Amino acid sequence: MARPASRPRTRTSASVDRDEVARFAALADEWWDPRGTFRPLHRLNPLRLAFIRDRACARFGRDPLGERPLDGLKLLDVGCGGGLLSEPMARLGARVTGIDAGEETVRVAAHHAAEAGLAIDYRCATAEALAAAGGQFDVVLNMEVIEHVADRDAFVAACSTLLRPGGITVAATLNRTPQAYLLAIVGAEYVLRWLPRGTHEWDKFVRPAELARALRAGGIAVTEITGVRYNPLRDDWSLSRDVSVNYMVVGVKEGA
Repeated sequence: MARPASRPRTRTSASVDRDEVARFAALADEWWDPRGTFRPLHRLNPLRLAFIRDRACARFGRDPLGERPLDGLKLLDVGCGGGLLSEPMARLGARVTGIDAGEETVRVAAHHAAEAGLAIDYRCATAEALAAAGGQFDVVLNMEVIEHVADRDAFVAACSTLLRPGGITVAATLNRTPQAYLLAIVGAEYVLRWLPRGTHEWDKFVRPAELARALRAGGIAVTEITGVRYNPLRDDWSLSRDVSVNYMVVGVKEGA
């Protein structure tokens, strides 16, 4: 299958790809525009939020329909972007820390949270730096980030270190399949123009087995792998058994 050649990379740590950070930093002011560049994430967000809430509540014995079902849980949103997940998690009661390698992106996230009256600890930081500082969380989110890092295994290892024993992690990414290339790159970037061209590279997509292996290496037992499917007629997303394009992985840190 023909595809664009991989671009040369600029790195400042094992997993941070500065070219990717710069690409998203240039779009920082568009994070909260539901009709703008990040429209696909806004449309996907309700499904992601419900999935994370339900799995976290099941893990910690909470009522997902309660007013603040994640009350008191320490939650880390890795690659938080403008805060599309961090803010709803805070409203559900979690004590949220959001990290991103882009300074401008973090600025936008912090400003939006302040306007909304939400106390979220946003930091311009890497997963490796936070892990080295001894950070530990009940919930670690890694949503639509892994396909943008320079060193996947180093990144997953750092995120695994940040999860406390007994904690739960949820990751979402794209499978490295011909279907994903056609839909997520050709379709989303070139035909429908949902995303700027060059947002994704097929070579950096991650097969479920590869992600599961990296998580297991960090002491995390994979408990669920679920596909995510887009319906163009309804313009919405749903869970699916089909993991050939988008999928989510749930894991629990061993040793509790």
